[in-house]
Amino acid sequence: QVQLVESGGGLVQAGGSLRLSCAPSGRTFSSYAMGWFRQAPGKEREFVAAISWDDTITYYTDSVKGRFTISRGNAKNTVYLQMNSLKPEDTAVYYCAAGYCSGSGCQKVGPYDYWGQGTQVTVSS
Repeated sequence: QVQLVESGGGLVQAGGSLRLSCAPSGRTFSSYAMGWFRQAPGKEREFVAAISWDDTITYYTDSVKGRFTISRGNAKNTVYLQMNSLKPEDTAVYYCAAGYCSGSGCQKVGPYDYWGQGTQVTVSS
């Protein structure tokens, strides 16, 4: 069974940092674009960041630009989301996803075929 497994979530004070990891199980995703999405209670799942299949292009939603960085490990088996200067409004369940997409398509839920189970990030004020 193909899975994406997220880790690294937790409770942090505002201004703090966390690094989320997403590792595949059952196959590799080296030829896929990878994305991070988040969903807060009562809200729709929203795009956070994505990286192209060849790691040459990254995408960010405006609210995290300059604070979050998406990257892929050297073996392209793990995707990271470094989150700095965290704010209470960043509180959500964070999901990683894999799919074929390009450009603005990578900022939508639809192109992603594989999803992790999510990891909770809570930022206290």
